[in-house]
Amino acid sequence: MTTCSTSRSIGLISAPGYPNYIAAKLKEELPNLLQFYVDDDCEWEVQYIEDPLTGTGESIDILKATQNKKKKNDWDFGICLTDLPLFKEKRLIIAEANQDENIALISMPSLGSTRMIKRLRESILQLVNEMYYGSSDGDRKKAELHLQSMNEDYKELKNKSSTRLIGKRFLERISPIKRETPDEHETHGECNIDVRFTVPRKWSIAIRIISGMVRANRPWSLFPAFMKVIMIAFTTGAYALVFPTLWQLSDYYSLPRMILLTFIAITSMVSWIIVAHKLWERPQDGKDDYIRKLYNATTVFTLLSTVCLYYIILYVLFTFAVNIFIPAELLENQINEEINFTSYLYIAWTATSIATIIGALGSALENEDVVLSSTYGYRQRQRHKQIKEQREQEEAEEGHKKTRQ
Repeated sequence: MTTCSTSRSIGLISAPGYPNYIAAKLKEELPNLLQFYVDDDCEWEVQYIEDPLTGTGESIDILKATQNKKKKNDWDFGICLTDLPLFKEKRLIIAEANQDENIALISMPSLGSTRMIKRLRESILQLVNEMYYGSSDGDRKKAELHLQSMNEDYKELKNKSSTRLIGKRFLERISPIKRETPDEHETHGECNIDVRFTVPRKWSIAIRIISGMVRANRPWSLFPAFMKVIMIAFTTGAYALVFPTLWQLSDYYSLPRMILLTFIAITSMVSWIIVAHKLWERPQDGKDDYIRKLYNATTVFTLLSTVCLYYIILYVLFTFAVNIFIPAELLENQINEEINFTSYLYIAWTATSIATIIGALGSALENEDVVLSSTYGYRQRQRHKQIKEQREQEEAEEGHKKTRQ
């Protein structure tokens, strides 16, 4: 158990991208909450740095990297926030902690897709609590007594238990988190595991991990790369609107056919982006095939989310366009029946699907780096490259020092 003197420092080590964005937000919120959740006699200081080392390797490699960063920056606690999925045998790792070294990690996608900042906030508080008091049954009772003694009531903290990682929410009901404290600490060199939070690998893991990985990819950040495609698609569709053939097609198409056309348009768009930008991860020797499948599934759902948003915006644009371009009397003469607002909606729907298929397919997205950076495989390759460059720079500096000596 750690005892407080005057102050304690916590370093959040975040992987590049979304984890670093969240770490910056948590830096301002955590100090007061740590006084409530851990020790109100301490002054808590929270810092954060970005490091590609936290985005590579197994969980033990990440913990060792966290340990080195903690010592280098002279922190009391070091916690890594990674956007990688981590596994222990057939269990999904959500968080791990080492009490002796005061280091921990959190796999962000393992927390799911909703209320990410709140879940991370609760996870960090719990892990610091575990490292501060200890993870044995007796230590947990002491931590529970502290929580019960606090008069303040932070409504934003759903988790007020000394043994749970986060407060119970809907996802935790269908995919419960299990707390593990091995009788004999798992030893990996100088780094032990004192407590681990996991989810058994069942069907619910796929929902939890893929939704979390899609959230970590931030599909909305891809949308600016679609601006050129939207312009091409809208131009193509607007040109087609002046011909009665499109009006007649929308009148003849049944609802199931319209839905099928939408499905074909969206899946074609997603498939084309994957092929054109080489986003599909292929099997490689020495690589976990399960992880590869997770990466590919995440890529598909990330692009699917973005393309659906693209489709909706295009549909709204065409809804305005058909009401401006097509006079009601002319439309009635062409389809030979009375029209209403639904007729215009069907024409816009048809134009959106056809414009997506004809106008958008074959067009390259703007800013390919944005598209590539939304895939796990590409980010991992970039991080490996950064690590290699860092090591080469460190070796060069060491060689320069030896030469001077």
